Amino acid sequence: MSHEKGNLSIHSENIFPIIKKWLYSDHDIFIRELVSNGSDAILKLKKLVAMGEASVPENTQYKIQVILDEKNKIIKVCDNGIGMTGEEVKKYINQIAFSGAEDFLEKYKDKMDKDQIIGHFGLGFYSAFMVAEKVQIDTLSYQENAAPVRWICTGGTEYEMEDSDRSERGTTITLYVGEEGKEFLNEYKLRQILEKYCGFMPVEIYLETVQEKDKEEKEEPKPINDPHPLWLKHPNDCTEEEYKAFYRKVFMDFNEPLFWIHLNMDYPFNLKGILYFPKLKNEFDTIEGKIKLFNNQVFVADNIKEVIPEFLLLLKGTLDCPDLPLNVSRSFLQNDGYVTKISNYITKKVADKLTSLYKNQKDDYIKYWDDIHPFIKYGALREPKFYEKVKDIIIYKTINGDYVTLKEYLERNESKHKDKVFYVTDERQQAQYIKLFKDNNMEAVILNSNIDNPFISHIEMHESGISFNRIDADISEHLKAEDDKKDEAENKALQEKLEKIFKDNLNNQELKVQVENLKSENVSAMILLSEQSRRMEEMSKMFGGMNIPNMFPKEQTLVLNKNNKLIQTIAEKADAEEHKELIQMLCEQVYDLAMLSHEPLDSEAMNKFIDRSNLLLSKVAQF
Repeated sequence: MSHEKGNLSIHSENIFPIIKKWLYSDHDIFIRELVSNGSDAILKLKKLVAMGEASVPENTQYKIQVILDEKNKIIKVCDNGIGMTGEEVKKYINQIAFSGAEDFLEKYKDKMDKDQIIGHFGLGFYSAFMVAEKVQIDTLSYQENAAPVRWICTGGTEYEMEDSDRSERGTTITLYVGEEGKEFLNEYKLRQILEKYCGFMPVEIYLETVQEKDKEEKEEPKPINDPHPLWLKHPNDCTEEEYKAFYRKVFMDFNEPLFWIHLNMDYPFNLKGILYFPKLKNEFDTIEGKIKLFNNQVFVADNIKEVIPEFLLLLKGTLDCPDLPLNVSRSFLQNDGYVTKISNYITKKVADKLTSLYKNQKDDYIKYWDDIHPFIKYGALREPKFYEKVKDIIIYKTINGDYVTLKEYLERNESKHKDKVFYVTDERQQAQYIKLFKDNNMEAVILNSNIDNPFISHIEMHESGISFNRIDADISEHLKAEDDKKDEAENKALQEKLEKIFKDNLNNQELKVQVENLKSENVSAMILLSEQSRRMEEMSKMFGGMNIPNMFPKEQTLVLNKNNKLIQTIAEKADAEEHKELIQMLCEQVYDLAMLSHEPLDSEAMNKFIDRSNLLLSKVAQF
């Protein structure tokens, strides 16, 4: 072709500053765009060959080469794909974006939304100018008798076109890297970026350096990508070891995943992927997994919250959605009905997998429960549809070590406490209450994770009539021995007497005192804290620890067991002057012992408790 100079299409002088300054949030995306273009060119050619509309030599190895010449500040991206004719170069390269640069600028001049543009306008090639001062294209079309073409542009609005010396079908894009792109002239950095964006592209990609090319090839070079990622295989054709190996490779996580879900859908949209359940270490708020989003095997981004329901971001996985625009813009995706469908589909598949595990592999489900329950509860809180699907397979560990659903727990405790669930948050701290329950054949569940407080409120809101009470919030009637109704006046007198003794000796007239006839003789006293009061206190801790004095006054009650010998002795001997000092010590000791089973003592109270214990022991030792 004759040498030709020209200007790029109308108003395009405005496009280069846009590309350079804010088209992309990450400059490294230029590699993704150029390699993607090469991959597309090869896939188009393969399709034409399959249809009999093009022919290639029999043993053609399709590949993309990225060649780094650090010394001369050059990066080349070469493919042996479909190539372009001179006319096609003019159409695809010179007339930037077929929709017209004017429309393009009009639409986007006020929107500084960095990731939005390229995918819609075929502008991927122009990302090269973010890092290059000059870009050269050498291309030869697959079409018979096509002439090779060279196109050169230095990032202004003028280009030159002339004959090229290229003799092989395909396209080479040569970037003469400027100051803004010098970090990409580092081989390690370039390899990292290629692995990040192109690690699973469908065409083999090789990274070479000029020094390597000059040496004799000693060993077969290896592609930097895996063109056949596991998610493209049919789930029936994948082995357990393949799933685990893929997980280790992609996430560099050498803890084995618990289980996984292979998504494989063609209609009404195309979606493939694998979601892994990692060990969550019991705390949902400190863990974020990583879900990598791909578009036709090209990496787009991690953890795109608009495509993946937020609670699923605790998982790790790869999702390939060929129908998504390549440059995923958050604002573009949020309102997209297609994206909502994907999100709903993934949520349904996860719920189905969990339900299937519960029904068909109950032992495994129970084994996984400690790791997956924060995820399931978080999902139930965030996503109503998910809650509806999993509410009957949420299980609770009991103080006896078995696992039950809410329905099972309520059914087997109906005669003792209808629609009420007793629970434990700290097995060590609440050991006395647990023993009391076990001694009386009663059952409580263990809820000791950060998420349990909001989760039980959620259950109470959605399952009418059910209430959760911590084991130290209430005394079940089943823990009490029956009082003799004839002695009602006597009981009332004892209540008033013990109340006065403890209020006076503890120097706390505000103290709530309740006298009960507990079945267990060994327990002298217990502290009860109303469920509502405790939840308010815990919520204030969760939301920034607003510890405003008296904002949530503790509604603690000291429960004294009149069936206990020590309490009976205190009641009998409190009036005797010679026992005054000892009675005070005993009241304080009873109170502290009750507190110790309820919550940790502060340092001052603990010191007093230890001193007093030693003193009481020395008195006992003088028998």
